[in-house]
Amino acid sequence: ASSSSPPSPSSSSSLRGGMLYLGSFRDDEVADDGFLMSHIRGLERAHEGSSNVRSTSIYIGELSRDNIVEMLSFKFCLPMRHMRKLGHLVYQKTRGHPIYTIEFLRSIVQKNLMTFSVREKRWVWDESMIDKQSIHEGVVELPTRKLVHLPNDVIETLKIASCFGFQISVSTIRLLDLGQFVPNMMEALDLAAKEGIVKMVGQHSYTFSHDMLQESTYNLIPVNERRPLHKVIGTCLIPPDLESTHSFELCILAVGQINLCKDSDGILDPVERATFARLNLAAGKHSMRASGFEQALGYFEAGITLLHANHWHSQYSLSLELYEMSVAVAFMDGNTETASERLNEILSNAVSFDDKLNARSLLAKLLVSQEKYQEGVRMVLEILAGLEETFPQEITRSHVVSEIESTLPMLKDVTSETILSLPAMTDTRKLNAMKFMDLLITFSAFHLPMLIHILSCRMIKLTFEFGFCEDTISGLITIAYGLMQYSNRTELSKRTNKIAETLIQGSSNLHALRARLTFMSCSVHGVVEPFQSSRQKILNGYNSASIVGDTDNAMLCGLLHSMGAFLLFAELTGIQRNMVKFMHMMAKQKRIGLLHNLMSCFSSCTALIGNGGSITLHSRIKVKTNDELCQIAKETQNSYLMLYVIVNQLFEHCYFRQYLHAVLLVETAQINHTAKRAMDFIVVFYGGLSALCMARDTKQTKWKEIGECSIKAMLQLEECSTWNFENKLLLLRAQLHQLHGHHVMAEIAYRGSISSALEHRFMHEEALACELYGIYFLENKQVHKGLEQLRHAVYKYQQWGATKKADDVKEFMELIIQPFHLWKASSK
Repeated sequence: ASSSSPPSPSSSSSLRGGMLYLGSFRDDEVADDGFLMSHIRGLERAHEGSSNVRSTSIYIGELSRDNIVEMLSFKFCLPMRHMRKLGHLVYQKTRGHPIYTIEFLRSIVQKNLMTFSVREKRWVWDESMIDKQSIHEGVVELPTRKLVHLPNDVIETLKIASCFGFQISVSTIRLLDLGQFVPNMMEALDLAAKEGIVKMVGQHSYTFSHDMLQESTYNLIPVNERRPLHKVIGTCLIPPDLESTHSFELCILAVGQINLCKDSDGILDPVERATFARLNLAAGKHSMRASGFEQALGYFEAGITLLHANHWHSQYSLSLELYEMSVAVAFMDGNTETASERLNEILSNAVSFDDKLNARSLLAKLLVSQEKYQEGVRMVLEILAGLEETFPQEITRSHVVSEIESTLPMLKDVTSETILSLPAMTDTRKLNAMKFMDLLITFSAFHLPMLIHILSCRMIKLTFEFGFCEDTISGLITIAYGLMQYSNRTELSKRTNKIAETLIQGSSNLHALRARLTFMSCSVHGVVEPFQSSRQKILNGYNSASIVGDTDNAMLCGLLHSMGAFLLFAELTGIQRNMVKFMHMMAKQKRIGLLHNLMSCFSSCTALIGNGGSITLHSRIKVKTNDELCQIAKETQNSYLMLYVIVNQLFEHCYFRQYLHAVLLVETAQINHTAKRAMDFIVVFYGGLSALCMARDTKQTKWKEIGECSIKAMLQLEECSTWNFENKLLLLRAQLHQLHGHHVMAEIAYRGSISSALEHRFMHEEALACELYGIYFLENKQVHKGLEQLRHAVYKYQQWGATKKADDVKEFMELIIQPFHLWKASSK
């Protein structure tokens, strides 16, 4: 290289390398006198003075709608008329920005919103789904920069629209488009839509093209002007009639604006605060009617904050109503702290007995939800005494029978038309008495069950003396239950219950009534109609309670559904999942008493499935043992919980052949429960089976006597409903025939029970009958027949979902099979 001659100038020029320099920038983000533009101009001057430096500027502008349509037509080889709608959609999403246009097209292909159809031999796409795709945040910056360059009327209109959030309805714009803000707001919004800042959704509303656009527009309003603007907008929207159902939307819109400035000092004067407190009350009521209970609580609480400092003196009626509504909704939502606080204020400031009635009824509900049944019942009895309706402290079965008998002449020929033809009850004190008796019926189910029937008789008598009211229906359903339990007048009970159900269906307050009365109605319906048909009634009750925000009765229906499905007809793993769901709801809503009832059912269900370790419960739920639940029942004097625990334990012990434990529970039930309950047939059936098995094992007469009493009771029930009770009666009779050694009759009864359980869809009782029939064969040395029945029992238990119970029968079979095989081998 050192010996070579230097290259000539011409060859040097041909071999010299060069450098390509590329750069890009946004022209509206670069100052004309800044460094970058000065440098570019220097390059351009160098280009003019020397051929060795070349400078080229390429301007890339936004694509028009037609540009995009033309590009898509060329790219996808389709006529422009086919691409026009898609092209306009792409432009709307990208504002014609080339980079974002490419990115957007690439994204819809990746999401399979645009695909090549082999059948049609062309590209196809889903325009409705493409329209739902979000705008790239970079695209948002394009119209955002245009905001400040728009005409002033358009900017002011957009500011007002941004006060409503992401979307504003056309009807709202028209209400505001009366010249108090800017002239012709609709025209201004149409112009904003052309600029891509807002877009029309259907024919009813405008939305900002992106939430960042709404935020940017709202930020154009000076901070110190925002709350006064919300106040002016809200005031313009206040409807003339706050309570009208047609005012719902306006009330919600107005209060949404007003509440943004309620906490600012000096913005609202005393008259405005009072007006806006009433507006919040109306909005809360509208929200409750629409089942928006959490939203309603926010309105009531906002209304309370707008009251004057001495509001219990200067705004007494408004204060009382706002506080009562706040308590009611807070209690629905399980917010017991707010409910307790507001109740205390009402009871401290209400000036009359009548003004305290609603608060005291809510306080009684709160007490009962916290398992303070005795206090809740006592409080309602005191209120009723103040309304001149007194009740005996001690109630016996003979007292209940006497009251029902004295009411029978009023019910003899009654029809729904007879009830509706009665004059309306107008006496305020009697109307209040009926309301509190209806409330006490629910409470008494847990603490004083025989009081229920005294209350129902009183309600019927008041109805015929003072007139019909909505709570009459509760009295009818409850006395129908009493007729079933205490006088054996099944047909009259069914007819009275049917009358009540007809009145519920015809009521304008259908959901509230159904929510309150499903529990008692099913206590009658479930005895005389197929058990399975009650399931839909309970679900209807639960749905109605949810609609009207009746949390107590929604949870009560949840308990009834879980308990009924478990003990009567449904598949266990599905039931268990529902129980978990309802336990979480009860814990969240702080309905502790109902939660404890469901825990007992859950424990027995889990024992039959055998999957206790795999169930995940919320950390706030600790499932208590049956012993703990019994102790709670004693401490809270909750007879309903005690019966639930006994029934569930009895059910479990009977299925696992723990007959001594089962019959001891029957004795406990007879000692502790003098009132008749809808679940008594479960004690009768499973207690009777266990007692007859004990009688066979121990030869003790007392167990046989319990079994015979169970058969007599079951015979009466079977007369009410063959569907529900035939298989149970036959199985009890099979056990008694087996005890007496009447083998032919025993086999006929066993087969009849199995057949009836299959026909009437009681899978678990079919399995139980097969198991007991198999044991009967084994005890009579008919091993093959016995094992055949036991195998069928295993199959049915598995179908039911009782995996642990099926395994228990399998283990029992193994104990039989092994010695049997050994005996056969030795006999050969």
